[in-house]
Amino acid sequence: MVSRVYTHARLMEASEARVEMAAAFDSPADTLVASHILGHPQAYRRWEAEHDRLMRSVSGQTHLDSQVMALRSTALSLLHRKAIFDYLRYREITGRKRHRFFTVFYGSRDYVNAVLAEHGNYVRCSSSYLCTQYLAEHLMEDYALEEPLQIYEQWYAEYFRAYCDGALAESEDEKLAAALMEELKPLLVHQLAEARQAILQMPQNPSKHWREVQIRKATGDTQKLRVQLAMPDRVN
Repeated sequence: MVSRVYTHARLMEASEARVEMAAAFDSPADTLVASHILGHPQAYRRWEAEHDRLMRSVSGQTHLDSQVMALRSTALSLLHRKAIFDYLRYREITGRKRHRFFTVFYGSRDYVNAVLAEHGNYVRCSSSYLCTQYLAEHLMEDYALEEPLQIYEQWYAEYFRAYCDGALAESEDEKLAAALMEELKPLLVHQLAEARQAILQMPQNPSKHWREVQIRKATGDTQKLRVQLAMPDRVN
């Protein structure tokens, strides 16, 4: 078990190396994001400055277990913050509906500027998100940012899609589906909050049984639900 505390310089060094690896070896989506960061000096400097602030919240902890908790919290926040472009890519939203979509989060702000701002946010958050997973696995030996975080990411994506689909609903079928989801919001919000808390409280090396019970557990009618969510905590 790793017992030392990691310095800020070590966290930044490992993060920068992870972005470079992503540009060459990762999935097409991650490679595109990392290449954008590395290929544009201004974008890289802004990512570096933002990631530096994120890592300060981790390196500033005086014990390894506190660093682990801070890194988990950072990863969850980044997952939420990159959700807008994840949704756009998944649903392939274009045209007038895309304009409407941005008004949900940016109000009357100029559409082009809103898209540019959100794309930049997505690129930076996605890059830092990759880094948090890498730091957890290769430095801190923390299991929580592997399978448990992947499960949470799937649940949050389904939640965010449900919310955005409702906000963009136009046809009667779409509006009916949105109304049904509205009734489930309290349960869905509670379910996601429990999953988040389970990740934050998880030991670094949980048993398989613990993982299955705490992350995948479902009771009663919740077994029949696909996990989707209510109003997202997104634009921070």
